[in-house]
This record gives sequence, structure tokens and C-alpha cells, in this order.
Amino acid sequence: MRVACRHRPASKPVGRRRLRSPLVNASTDVVGKKTSNKLPAISPAKDDDYADRICRLVHDAFKTTCIPGIRNALETAPAQTLPPPKAWPVWDEEAIATLTATPQCPGIARPVSLVIAASVPTLLGWYGYYKFSIEEELYEAEIRKPGGRATGFGGYGTLLPFVYSVILSVACRLADHPTASDYFFEVGGAWILATQVNLYVRVNELCKEAFPDESPPLHSWWAVLPPPMDVVVGLRQVHYLARYSAYVRGEQLDEDVVAEEYFPFIASERFTLAEFVREPKRWFAFTKDWDNWW
Repeated sequence: MRVACRHRPASKPVGRRRLRSPLVNASTDVVGKKTSNKLPAISPAKDDDYADRICRLVHDAFKTTCIPGIRNALETAPAQTLPPPKAWPVWDEEAIATLTATPQCPGIARPVSLVIAASVPTLLGWYGYYKFSIEEELYEAEIRKPGGRATGFGGYGTLLPFVYSVILSVACRLADHPTASDYFFEVGGAWILATQVNLYVRVNELCKEAFPDESPPLHSWWAVLPPPMDVVVGLRQVHYLARYSAYVRGEQLDEDVVAEEYFPFIASERFTLAEFVREPKRWFAFTKDWDNWW
């Protein structure tokens, strides 16, 4: 089954509509209410699956370092049906519900237009919450599948090592230990970059599972490239993960004009670096009709 985009007037926001029941044990389907009474049981890790066991160990270890009140507030919840979309502007009831929702299982479909709209004015502050949420949602979905295994560290194991490294770096700098400061900063940067590459690999696998007729959308190694290519692959990850999340929740996303019209490279089929440079049709809305450079 493929999740197609439904065209709508440009004056309406990106939204979603219910197609079928989410892929959980649904008990109700009321707007703003839980669609399942409880989360599926966690599958135990196999003794000889060391990658799975390490991922769970790192996640649980860093989760225990979080303040209990915050940890309880961010606990992954069963999927909820979000409010229906309203008219423009973006900050309607559905957008606020999506942006402020805690992690859910299955994960929430967060369109790239909303991610940009919330991240830019907060100087990427909300993007940190987005990163935490999707990592936690993917982790919970993995370990709660029958026979499932973790391939990532969840929101806690991904974000907190980076945050603690930055804090230690600043502390060492204030204590006049520049070498130690640089070391902790580089360790934190390497960790968040490695987990980002891993995220792209996992999103590719999920998209292959959900959309078998399509090529995997992401080149995971682009994460290590300088701007703008790291931004290009990052925006594509947001878009395609939203498509996947909508699929497993039984929803269909409306057309996202940011991804499909203003910046067509976001929703484009898989392309190479050479194709991106050679084909202006992938760049912006006003370059769609330009001829290829060679």
C-alpha cells in the first residue's frame, strides 16, 4: 500500500485524515483520544544479539539520568487520533497538537513544513524535541514488535550523551581547560553525527518495508557532507519518516507544499549528487522548468 498525497487548495495547511484504524489494538477512534488502551508488550532481547542489548542498555542507562518528572511527562503513549485540520494559518489546532504531543507508538506523522515552522523561530530548539521524539518512537516501535530488536538508542540514548558532552565542554572551558573542552565537544559531535547516519539507515529500511515499489529515499552518508547536502538529506528524512508514520497509523497526509512545490528536492525520488547538481528541477519552485545543465 502506498500513501499518496491528496492535492488541496494552497490556502489550507498540511494535515491528515483517517484512512483506517492504526496498526495497534484500537479501542476507540475519537479525536484527541487514545486509540489503544495500552502499548504492546516489550520483546525480550536475545542473549546472542549484542547490538540489540547494547542499544537497550544505553537507552535505559541514560533514561535513568533524566529528572523523574520530565521522564514521566515524556513517557511514550499509545497512539492518539489528532484533531482534524483547519484553515490557514499553520498554527491551528492540529498543528499545535502535533507539535506539543509526547512520543507515541506508532509514531506521529510530523510534516516537514511544520518541523521547519517550529524549528526556525525557536533557533532549532523545537527540532531537539523532534529529534528526541522520533528516536524514542522508533525505539519503542522496534522493541515492541513480536521478536523485535533495537537498532537505535532512543531519544534518551541519542540526545543525552550529546547534551552531557556539551555541558562538560562548557564546564572545562570555564575552568580554563581548553584541551578537555575541545575533546568533549568533538565526542558529542561525533556521537550525534553517528546516530544521525544510523537514523537515515533505519528510515530507509522502514520505507523499503512500507513502500516496496520505491527506492530507499536517503543516502545515509550524506550526513557527513558539508552544507547544503547535509540539510538536504535531513529534510528528506523528515518528509519520508512522516510518510511512513502516516502509513502505519492509517492516515493520509495532505500535500505538503514546502516539500513538493517550494523545495522539490525534499519529496523527490532518490537522486545522486550529480543528478542534484545537474537537474535544476529538483532545487526550487522557480527552477522546475529550467533545462539540465548537462
